[in-house]
Amino acid sequence: MSALKNVGASVHQRLKNASKESGRSFNDLVQYYALERWLYRLSQSRHQNLFILKGALMLVAWRAPILRVTRDIDLLARTSNDLKAIKSIISEICQTGVEEDGVVFDPESVTTIRIAEDADYEGVRASFNGRLATTRLAMQIDMGFSDVVTPGPVEINYPAILDYPAPVLSAYNRETAIAEKFEAMISLGRLNSRMKDFFDVWMLAKTSDFHGADLSAAVLATFRRRGTEFAAAPQVFEGDFALDSSKQSQWAGFLKRMRPSEAPPAFPDTLASIRMFLEPIHLSLRSEVAFDRIWKHPGPWA
Repeated sequence: MSALKNVGASVHQRLKNASKESGRSFNDLVQYYALERWLYRLSQSRHQNLFILKGALMLVAWRAPILRVTRDIDLLARTSNDLKAIKSIISEICQTGVEEDGVVFDPESVTTIRIAEDADYEGVRASFNGRLATTRLAMQIDMGFSDVVTPGPVEINYPAILDYPAPVLSAYNRETAIAEKFEAMISLGRLNSRMKDFFDVWMLAKTSDFHGADLSAAVLATFRRRGTEFAAAPQVFEGDFALDSSKQSQWAGFLKRMRPSEAPPAFPDTLASIRMFLEPIHLSLRSEVAFDRIWKHPGPWA
């Protein structure tokens, strides 16, 4: 048996053991491990400064309770959104030389397509295959190209599942992550079916502290970048929004993917927490009044 096969088999068994100890799905752990090891390759490549980690994996980096599973990587790209150029970059990252960690990514399998993005430019989705021992891996990376990170990206040590070197990456700060999700809530209104955004904002408000001035600045920059106004009466804050039958159904469907004992509260209660967190920011920006209060989780502002 080759050294790589030995490593792959060892990692495979260690993830099985971790699954039994933690109660987490083995398949979920394998997928998270694959995402982590690709991010490590990115961090060791010459392209590391072109990408900023965002999305659901940031909840892992922030060590928030992992109540929902993600199977892809979200990045903000600081490069051309040309499909051929992105394909070449992703293929090269797949081939980055690193300490053997049992994972092999196939650079020849990379494909790229255009996807809709909630901004001025089209995003790009890269898909490719990988392998851990006998387990096949389906990898997906979604890239946006037009948003702004305020005041700027932060450097993170992404948590490693096992004892392999951890990725050190540029990443979103919490404030910008919330700002983008809040902008979607305002701009989409009743058309918004992105229940994960409501969940993520609820979770971050529940587990993190914030300086009002920093969060306000991030919200302002994101709204300006996306051309969104601060509406007098946002639909998301209207009393009947949380009671809308379609929203209740969407939330119920979202909760089915949660661990039952750790799921967030009913949608009206979740939305009430979000409103307590974000409505004061919205009102201050609409009135052009400075907001310098402090949020000590789980709130309220003081």
